[in-house]
Amino acid sequence: MAVPVSPIAAMGESDDLGPTEFPLGLTFDDVLLIPRRSSIRSRGDVSTATPLTRRITLNIPIVSANMDTVTESAMAIALARAGGIGIIHRFNLPDRQAAEVAKVKRAESYVVESPYTIGTGATVAEARAAMRVWDTGGLLVMDGGALVGILTERDLLFEDDAQRPVAEVMTPRAQLIVAPPNTSVDEAKAILHRHKIEKLPLLDEQGKLHGVITSKDIVQRQQHPLATKDRKGRLRVGAAVGVRSGYMARAEALLKAGVDVIVVDIAHGHSENAIDATRTLRRQLGAAVEIIAGNVATAEGVEDLAEAGADAVKVGVGPGSICITRIVTGFGVPQLSAIIECAAAGQRLGVPIIADGGIRASGDLVKALAAGAQTVMIGSLLAGTTESPGMTIMRRGRKYKVSRGMASLAANISRQGVESGDKPPEEVDWQAVVAEGVEAVVPYRGDVGEMLSQMVGGLRSGLSYAGARTIPELQANARFVRITQAGVKESGPHDVELT
Repeated sequence: MAVPVSPIAAMGESDDLGPTEFPLGLTFDDVLLIPRRSSIRSRGDVSTATPLTRRITLNIPIVSANMDTVTESAMAIALARAGGIGIIHRFNLPDRQAAEVAKVKRAESYVVESPYTIGTGATVAEARAAMRVWDTGGLLVMDGGALVGILTERDLLFEDDAQRPVAEVMTPRAQLIVAPPNTSVDEAKAILHRHKIEKLPLLDEQGKLHGVITSKDIVQRQQHPLATKDRKGRLRVGAAVGVRSGYMARAEALLKAGVDVIVVDIAHGHSENAIDATRTLRRQLGAAVEIIAGNVATAEGVEDLAEAGADAVKVGVGPGSICITRIVTGFGVPQLSAIIECAAAGQRLGVPIIADGGIRASGDLVKALAAGAQTVMIGSLLAGTTESPGMTIMRRGRKYKVSRGMASLAANISRQGVESGDKPPEEVDWQAVVAEGVEAVVPYRGDVGEMLSQMVGGLRSGLSYAGARTIPELQANARFVRITQAGVKESGPHDVELT
């Protein structure tokens, strides 16, 4: 992967500024990419696949931010189905976060290894309640360890007696179509189609249940061929942990729920707290999970986190739309320059770089990747979509969603509430909170799939302008040119009246 090492040299800056110890820092609006000769005839001829970590590859280079107004299970499911990945935020209790991870892992798979079950003595009311809680349309009815039937929404549809035992309304074992545990997905598809059924239990010769294959999972597989999945066909998902006491117990709960990636979440990633937490997680969890650490803005930060065991490093101190770290602390590096410097270190160490913050349009995505990042993390753009957990509000007849930085006052108070457990609110030290983010609203943008389609479509066009069929080729072919404010104005609509 060829990336420019010096931001100044890369942008064509010379020594004519005179003697100074201050290097020039550039961000996305300061540059454009120079078009190159291209043999690409269609945007469909390019690949947007890229590594997230050392061992996990995505089909689109987009990661949803671990913010409580951006990513819970609905967003993570949508991102994974599109070919990216979502990072579940940590601003809740560990069991709640683990439950969100479990929802993603259960959303689809080749085989549901631990299907939802209910006992024969349960009532219709209890079955309906379980279906609502688990958001499922069917339950396997078990007597001890033996499968005795299946209960579906159709069995309960017109049942008036809420206290009737499920054993009296289920489809009994004698009428079930089953298959052996080694049944392939294609074989299961044929059986489901032939018998016009939705669920196929897998039983061995002794009658032991080994899981279920569902028609819904097969359909999802066909509808989302680029989905990010693990070896069992489950959607991949990440989750964040902090660096204070209790983070290891949280990580273990997440691992038990099936998490694929753990993100060490701290604003200043080049700190002893972050390095120690990364090293401890790697030592305790081994190769069971990939670890992403950050955020940093220098090559030294990448090197230290990689040495501590990080499989990828997040880059970005202060570029986010709702982050005010640079104003509050005076520290940060303009994002394009930070990416270029950190990517050079990441390439040398074999550690992928995630550009976190400052992405406002697909052009910024292309520039971040061209500068050397393997993926980008997006917050505010995704916060406005249907799948985000942020509150929806109306202003002057227009729909908006609430977004907040995770170092904002409200987020800090929320975090202190989680970390204090049962401590009364008046005992929490509110004066200790120093906000480095803001609360805001963003325009409602519809379903996340529509936004991702626009972003990835812009990336595909960008690859064609670079004469690149892959993201590594984009990085090798990229040539930047610095522009003035007049160039920025020229890049957008101008001298016309917009309709």
